[in-house]
Amino acid sequence: MAVGRAARRAERTERVGAAMGAEQSSAALDLIDLMEYAWHDCYQEITPGEQVVDDILTCAEGDLGRMIHFALLAVVDSRDLHLAARLVEDRRKG
Repeated sequence: MAVGRAARRAERTERVGAAMGAEQSSAALDLIDLMEYAWHDCYQEITPGEQVVDDILTCAEGDLGRMIHFALLAVVDSRDLHLAARLVEDRRKG
């Protein structure tokens, strides 16, 4: 895991772009930056684990509005986020 916020953002750029599309990628990365600030305020940790970021992207399903909702859920209760992500994955599998 990269140490600084800029390095973490750079590491996530390709993954976020693939999940959210090129047009929304920059805004999605900005949202993750904001979520990191909230995460730090709530948990005194610099950033959530990458599984939390993956779960947000899974639940967003390419929609920035959904991503905002699930980024907030990540900070409020990451366990509920994880459950939501599993439900999305199960639905995709059929």
